[in-house]
Amino acid sequence: MNTNAIEVSSSQATELVPASLNAMVIGGGVAGIQAALDIANQDFEVYLIEKAPSIGGKMAMLDKTFPTLDCSACILTPRLSEVSRHPKIHTLTLSEVQSITGKAGNFKVKIRKKARYVHEERCSGCGNCISECPVERPNPFDQNIGFRKAIYIPFAQATPNACTIDLESCIHCNRCLKACEREAIDFNMEDEEYELEVGTIVFATGYELFDVTKYPRYGYMKLDNVIHAMEFERLINATGPTHGHLIRLGDGKIPRNIGFIQCVGARDVKLGVPYCSRVCCMYGIKLGIMAKEHNPDTDVTIYYADVRAYGKGYEEFYQMARKRYGIHFVNGRVGEISEDPETRNLRLISDDIINDSIVHAEHDLIVISPGIQPSTCSEAIYEQIGVDLDDEGYIEESHPILGPVSTRNRGIFVCGCSEGPKDIPDSVAAGSAAAMKATIILSGRA
Repeated sequence: MNTNAIEVSSSQATELVPASLNAMVIGGGVAGIQAALDIANQDFEVYLIEKAPSIGGKMAMLDKTFPTLDCSACILTPRLSEVSRHPKIHTLTLSEVQSITGKAGNFKVKIRKKARYVHEERCSGCGNCISECPVERPNPFDQNIGFRKAIYIPFAQATPNACTIDLESCIHCNRCLKACEREAIDFNMEDEEYELEVGTIVFATGYELFDVTKYPRYGYMKLDNVIHAMEFERLINATGPTHGHLIRLGDGKIPRNIGFIQCVGARDVKLGVPYCSRVCCMYGIKLGIMAKEHNPDTDVTIYYADVRAYGKGYEEFYQMARKRYGIHFVNGRVGEISEDPETRNLRLISDDIINDSIVHAEHDLIVISPGIQPSTCSEAIYEQIGVDLDDEGYIEESHPILGPVSTRNRGIFVCGCSEGPKDIPDSVAAGSAAAMKATIILSGRA
């Protein structure tokens, strides 16, 4: 297998240097991007591996970030651009790690790169082929609320900015072939396997949202106007399927009364998630504020177990939601949700611990805030290289205080939500910390 044969997105790819001076970052979310940039900025070669068609992770799906309400794309897009132009970063999208062997300074990693059926170096991202495609399928990037074509670019700032063909959906009408002036489309492309030699590896494999269907009493997937938080993110995002117009999926009406249910799939021993997901309180409050900003007359109620506003500016953000925006907070657990067959509004029953009472409320729309769970995509790899997982399934660090991004396997590091639930600032900080640890190995100082 020839490492020099790899097709990478960087137009300034250089000849490979000795293995001990190469690094690999697995996962192209915000933590992995930060780790790759910090390693590359110290003049080491980096392979950034991402299983999706583009880097960016879940942050690319968000509209705003808490507690500043800054535009998520405004923060992320410059980093995506920097990765794509960095001469030391080689990005392999649609790629997954198959195996890892060796030790610090000499790891051998087998990568399987799925066929994109579009040559990245030829595609300009003009979209002519997309407009010609007659096939529409639910769009996973929009949480399957919106639609995309069989040939598509995941989102406007996708990196690499190249189309991908979903061959399972493609009807081979060849209209995209005729529309592509650069002859970038190639249906004869096949999956490829490579073996890379690297000196150190950083895992930044991210997280998955808890499956809220495990709470059948909330009616998710049965009641059209019960959605989860990431679906709400895409509905309220100007780049989303409704172009930022917040509507009910059941009938298209504008919701005037919205309820948010917190701690769904977090701190629940019976369902195997006894831990706090850390971000749910704040992103629930953020979405409530965004709903009020869209329509100040909207009534917003947040049902919570307790508000954990632990970060810088988080308590102030919580108080702002209550006092400036007039968001109602009910301290209690929601029992069940039913639908009014005539109005399709949602009836909710919850206890109110503070007032020692039972709440009977009606909402136009209910948003469930799922907890965070560890990504399971690399469990076999973790076991193969001897990386330990904790009781919750996250990568276990060597020491929570003295070695927060190190693992017990020398040369293997972890950042972002791979080692536990984190918000964006903590994920970025962990990415930088893992990068610094990795460069110590690469420079031969440890």
